[in-house]
Amino acid sequence: MPKVFKFVASILLCEGAGILGSFFTIQSIPTWYATLNKPPFSPPNFIFGPVWTILYFLMGVSLYLVWESNTAKNKKMGIKLFLAQLGVNSFWSIIFFGYRSPIGGLVTIILMWFLILKTIQNFQQINKTAALLLYPYLAWVTFATILNLSIVLLNP
Repeated sequence: MPKVFKFVASILLCEGAGILGSFFTIQSIPTWYATLNKPPFSPPNFIFGPVWTILYFLMGVSLYLVWESNTAKNKKMGIKLFLAQLGVNSFWSIIFFGYRSPIGGLVTIILMWFLILKTIQNFQQINKTAALLLYPYLAWVTFATILNLSIVLLNP
């Protein structure tokens, strides 16, 4: 399979996960999400789209680097972990925004955080750059977890 195809497929897969989640997010932001009490550190809504687009791109590059690796014995497990966290990522939007469940979202995002960490640990053994590219994602999901928890606490 040509490298350029793998690269494009990796990026499109990740950006596609974001697009899937956005179908549930966009409808709820001006309605339900606008009515929630949010902590003072909550970023303005227009920040989320660009940040996630960049993160999905970095995730795609990370996946590509692992997919292209020829020497990795844990490559299949790494790709499975990556796909699992990516699926949970999309599922979080469905639960939090689609089902309007901050508590369900919190449980989901905690699972996602651990899957991202396991993916980074696996990718570190395969390609250090691939692992490093996921750290901004882990940092943002850490922030998003705190934001999600704050929304749960502020909206009993």
